[in-house]
Amino acid sequence: MTDDIVIVGSSVGGVRTAEALRRRGFGGRITLIGAETRSPYDRPPLSKAFLTGQAAEDDLALLDGERLDRLELELRLGERAVAVDVPARQVRLASGEPVPFGAVVIATGSRPRRPPALDGWPGVHVLRTLDDAIAIRAALAAGARVAVVGGGFIGAEVAWSARARGLDVAIIDPVPALMTRGLGPELGEVLAGRHADHGVRLRLGRSVAGVEGSGRVERLVLDDGTILDADVVVVGIGADPAVGWLAGSGLPVDGGLCCDAWLRVHGTDSVYAVGDMARWPSSRYAAPLRLEHWTNAGEAAVAVAAALTGSPAPFDPLPYVWSDQLGTRIQVFGQVRPGDELVYVEGGPDGAEFVATSGGDGATQAVVALGARRAALRWERLLRSGLPWVDGRGPAEPVGR
Repeated sequence: MTDDIVIVGSSVGGVRTAEALRRRGFGGRITLIGAETRSPYDRPPLSKAFLTGQAAEDDLALLDGERLDRLELELRLGERAVAVDVPARQVRLASGEPVPFGAVVIATGSRPRRPPALDGWPGVHVLRTLDDAIAIRAALAAGARVAVVGGGFIGAEVAWSARARGLDVAIIDPVPALMTRGLGPELGEVLAGRHADHGVRLRLGRSVAGVEGSGRVERLVLDDGTILDADVVVVGIGADPAVGWLAGSGLPVDGGLCCDAWLRVHGTDSVYAVGDMARWPSSRYAAPLRLEHWTNAGEAAVAVAAALTGSPAPFDPLPYVWSDQLGTRIQVFGQVRPGDELVYVEGGPDGAEFVATSGGDGATQAVVALGARRAALRWERLLRSGLPWVDGRGPAEPVGR
């Protein structure tokens, strides 16, 4: 067991790693390095409760004074890591200072993509940090016309939050449904219809070709020539793992940091990754997996802490993501794969609540719930148990369930 652990990244993955290490009795020094000057905070509420005013900055804190004291961290906030020297076992900061480590955990997350057509325009925002959310919330003044570019979970949440404030909102996405990456096209169409029913204007199958305005964004020009008035534009077109600072480190990068089943970076005995950064072999999907989910970051932190304290176990979680929008919660257990069949097992597409399953290759692959929390948990348990799938019928439930 090493006596000196450095964690690079002060969001949920980094904080949960420090907490898990202390729970496991690690008594050595833990240094937590974060590029932001703010104390660690929770990100999921930024696109939801924080934008609507239901949550304040203090509600987002991951570490209050008492918890921070118990962890006995050396907290290095406002300091950006720029390199890892694996042979020398050092993290180098932007100031040039080397920070030695016995082991290092990389938890620097991901960076939002920025389309060139929108980059640099005042009034155009991305949402990753609390400062981003503060700026967006200030921009959502009465009468603001809001355009959300990107119809994934973040885009749909921001659109719903803006509609909850009574604003005119449009979503633009080249895909003809919402949240298709997480939900698949059929459920994406169902939930797109729900957003439209609540007054969100959908410009699906379209993309942004240009911007017009005098000194700041005032209009978006779509690829079909349509002009869309917009005072506030929020871009949510996905994110990429923040691996640029690792160039020259010799660490293997391929759509994320390439890790083994214990989240140790390949070719090292002292470097681990958690959260959006990590890409590891999944026995469930028979392929490397990288997840950008809040839950995954916490679960990965526990696994890395176990490995660092002498109790390694393969990390092989069931993917899980949730999203609060449309006045309820959407939950996805597993992964909806392209081409898989969809079968509703509770309610239906027109109901206030439903549970749908998707599957193929003889196995149920995912459970998606809109509301229906109790039923969702029961179907999650069945999914974890290895629920067979019968083509044309859906999940083959155990007799006497």
